[in-house]
Amino acid sequence: MEMLVEQMKVVLANSFVMYTKAQGYHWNVEGEYFPMFHEFFGDIYQEVYGSIDTTAEHIRQIKGRAIHTLLEFDKYRTVPDTSVMTPTDCAGMLSDLLSANELVMTSLKQGFELANMQKEDGLSNYLQDRMAAHSKHAWMLRSTLNKAG
Repeated sequence: MEMLVEQMKVVLANSFVMYTKAQGYHWNVEGEYFPMFHEFFGDIYQEVYGSIDTTAEHIRQIKGRAIHTLLEFDKYRTVPDTSVMTPTDCAGMLSDLLSANELVMTSLKQGFELANMQKEDGLSNYLQDRMAAHSKHAWMLRSTLNKAG
C-alpha cells in the first residue's frame, strides 16, 4: 500500500505542475491566434485543475497524507518545471504541454497498476477515468500542434 500512496503523490504533483503550465500559457499566450489558444489552454487547465482535489482525497482514502507544499510537489513531480518564455511560441507551448501530459499519463498508469494489485477498485476506476481524460488531451494537443507547426 505504501508504494501506491507514494505513486499517488507523484500523480498529484504531476497533475499540479501540468495545471500550472497550462494556466501560465493561458495567461501569457499572444499573437494572431490568441483567442483560440487562450481558450484551448483554458480548457486544459480547468479540466486538470478539476482533478486535483479528487486525487488528493483518494490519497487520504488509502490512508496517505496528501502533499500540499511547493517543496513537496517539487520532490514528487516527474514533469519538468520548464516553460516556454516566448508568448508567441504557441507550438512550443503545445509541445511542452504534450510532454507534460505524457509524463502525467505514465504516472497514472503506474498508479493504476498498483491500485489493481492492492484491489483498490474505486481508485482504479478513478485512475482509468483520468487516463481517458489525458488521452483526450494528448489527441487534442497533437492535433493542434500539427496544425500550428
